[in-house]
Amino acid sequence: MTLWLERHVPKLVLAPTFIAILLFVYGFIAWTGWISLTKSRLMPKYDIEGFGQYERLFAAPRWDVAMNNLYIFGALFIVISMVLGLLLAILLDQKIRTEGVLRTIYLYPMALSMIVTGTAWKWILNPGLGLEKVVQGWGFENFTFDWLVNPDYAIYTIVIAAVWQASGFVMALFLAGLRSVDTEIIKAAQVDGIPTTRIYTAIIIPSMAPIFLSAFIVLSHLAIKSFDLVIAMTNGGPGYATDLPATYMYAMAFSRGDLGQAASSAMIMMLVVFTIVVPYLYSELRTRND
Repeated sequence: MTLWLERHVPKLVLAPTFIAILLFVYGFIAWTGWISLTKSRLMPKYDIEGFGQYERLFAAPRWDVAMNNLYIFGALFIVISMVLGLLLAILLDQKIRTEGVLRTIYLYPMALSMIVTGTAWKWILNPGLGLEKVVQGWGFENFTFDWLVNPDYAIYTIVIAAVWQASGFVMALFLAGLRSVDTEIIKAAQVDGIPTTRIYTAIIIPSMAPIFLSAFIVLSHLAIKSFDLVIAMTNGGPGYATDLPATYMYAMAFSRGDLGQAASSAMIMMLVVFTIVVPYLYSELRTRND
C-alpha cells in the first residue's frame, strides 16, 4: 500500500490541476476555434460554415488599424524597453552607493496594475489637466502636447506608458545577467587594457544572448495581449485610432455582439503568439537535448 501511494499520490494531487487546464485552457481554445468557423453573432452557432469570419476580419478596416497599431506599438515598446532596461542595468552594475534605492524606484512600476498605470498616464497626458496645462501655467502659453487626443499620435502615448511600466522589469533581467558573467574574464580584459565600453559590447552583452531572447519573448507577449492599458488611457480612441487586436476582440464580443469575429480575431492573436513562442521553445528543448 505504501509503495502504491508513493507512485500514485503525486499523480492524484496533480490530476485536478491537469483536468482544469485541459478543460478551461485547451478546451476553450478549441471552442473558440470552432466558433470562428461558424456564423455566430450575438449567440453561438455550431454549424461550421468555413472561413467566412476570417475573410470578414481581414477585410475590416478597423482590424487593419488594430494590426498596424500592434506593429507600431510592439516594435517601439520592445526596442525602447530593452534599450532603456539595458542602460539602467549597466548603470546599476557600476555598484553605485544608491543602487538599492534606484533599483526599487525602477522596479516600482511593475508593482502597479496596467489599469492604474493607464489611469495615471491619462491624467498626466490629458491636455486639460496634465503636462500641457502645467507647462502653460509656467508661462509657456504656446506649449502643446495633445498626443492623447490626436488620432495620429495617440498610439505613441500607449508606448510611453507601457515602456514606463516594463523597463524596470527588463532592467532586473539584464542586471541579473550582468551579475552572472564570469568576473575573471572581465578582470583579464581590464588587465589587457581593453576599455570598459569595449568590454561591454564585445564580451558581456554578447554573452547575455539568452537573456535578450527571454526579454524579447516576455515583451512580445505583453504587447500582443495589451488590453487594459489601452482601455484605461484611450478606450481605443480617438475613434478607433488606438485599437489593438485585444481591444478589437473585446469590442466585437461585448459591444457589437459578433462572437464569430471576436473568435476569429482571438485565433489570429494566438497564431501570432505561437509564431514567437514555439521557435523559442524548440530552440530551448534542442539546446537541452544537445
